Amino acid sequence: MPEAHEAAQEAAEQSEEGHHLAGLNKKVALLIAVLALCLSFSETLGKSSQTEAISENVRSSDLWAFFQAKTIRATQLRVGADTMAVDTIAATDPALKAAQQKQIDDWRKTADRYDSEPSTGEGRKELAEKAKEAEEKRDHALARYHNFEIASAAFQIAIVLASATVITGMIALTYLAGLLGLCGLFFTAVGLFSPHLIHTILGLFGGGH
Repeated sequence: MPEAHEAAQEAAEQSEEGHHLAGLNKKVALLIAVLALCLSFSETLGKSSQTEAISENVRSSDLWAFFQAKTIRATQLRVGADTMAVDTIAATDPALKAAQQKQIDDWRKTADRYDSEPSTGEGRKELAEKAKEAEEKRDHALARYHNFEIASAAFQIAIVLASATVITGMIALTYLAGLLGLCGLFFTAVGLFSPHLIHTILGLFGGGH
C-alpha cells in the first residue's frame, strides 16, 4: 500500500509538472507570436525607409547634376559675354557695336536666369535648395532604416531565445527574450518618431571628450 501511495503521489507530481510546462509553453508561444508580429512591422518599415532613402538619393544626384550643367552653361555665357565686351571696345562700326552689345546683354541675362529662376524652379539657387532638401530626406530615411534594422535584429534574437525556452525549459531565456523584445520596440519607436535620437546622444557623449 505505501508503494501504491508513492506511485500515485509521483504520478500527481508529474501531472502537475506537465500542466505547468504546458502553461509555460503556451505563454512562450504567445510571446513568440507577439515578437513575430513586431518583427514583421519593423521589417516592413525598414524596407519602406530603405526604398525612400534610395529614391531621395537618386533625386538628389539628378538635381546636383542639373545644377552642375547650369553652372557650366552660365560660366560659358559669361566668358563669351566678357570676351565679346573686349571686342566691342575695338569695334568702329556702330551697327556692329550695337549688335555685339545686344548679344552681350542677352548672354548675361540668360546667365543670371540660370542662377535664379523662381518661375520654373530650375535656376541654380532653386536646384541647390531642392537637392539639399532631398539629401535631408535621404538622411532622415537612412536614420529610420538603421533603427528598424536594429529593432529587427533584436526581435529575431528574442524569437530564437524564446524558442529555446521550449526545448531547455530555462525560464531565464524567456525573460531575456522579453527584454530584447522591449529593446526592439524602443528602436522601432525611435525610428518612427525620432530617427536621429541615438546619433544625437552618441554625439553628445563624444563631444564631451
